[in-house]
Amino acid sequence: MTTRQDDGRRSGDGGDGGGGGLTRPLRIVLADDERMVRTALRAILGAEADMEVVGEASTGAEAVPLIRALRPDIVLMDVRMPEIDGIRATEQVLAGMPEPPRVIVVTTFENDSYVYDALRAGASGFLLKRSGAQDLVQAVRLVARSDSLLFPAAVRRLAARHAGERAAAGAARALRARLSDRERSVLRLMTAGLTNAEIADRLGVGPATVKTHVAGVLAKLGVRDRTQAVIAAYECGFVRPG
Repeated sequence: MTTRQDDGRRSGDGGDGGGGGLTRPLRIVLADDERMVRTALRAILGAEADMEVVGEASTGAEAVPLIRALRPDIVLMDVRMPEIDGIRATEQVLAGMPEPPRVIVVTTFENDSYVYDALRAGASGFLLKRSGAQDLVQAVRLVARSDSLLFPAAVRRLAARHAGERAAAGAARALRARLSDRERSVLRLMTAGLTNAEIADRLGVGPATVKTHVAGVLAKLGVRDRTQAVIAAYECGFVRPG
């Protein structure tokens, strides 16, 4: 495993952390128990000028200390690994670092309850193992930029399928009481998968205003990014399936 010093290249189009706006390549850690999968991921991502694979782990137990030591921008985390699975590893990483990376869980089946649990644990999105090289690269850049959901339709399907089991009575009213009218509108558009630019166009306001409202929504919900905001909106009944 090797690391390189910053070389001044821009890694993304801007955003609110997790790699957006950096003037160096996105630093990525791969965590998967299959060597061939890690080799393929490294080859694809390492070929991009704005990405650098800085470490690999074959178990969740290996991944957690490695991520804490290397402090990457993005982690590709297999949801099912020996010793500690991707869900627990994601929880431990996000709880134990002051500026944790954004985690993309990698899975075979998108409707797996493990994927939903990983998103609830703080992962910013998920990626199917059968995804093509371009989908993989675009997913990493999108999560780093963090101004829209990764695969919003799939996230909504997961939330609609699993959230009803966890919804708390009266939670939707409490959520509405915490948010302003404009923040409620922004949250609904976020759950629909709109980007900040699309929300700005829909509401007739500037992108900077939308960014401020998104930040307010995340702060009031006590969540780190818009993926967790969407899950919270479904789980409390603020947004209903269908």
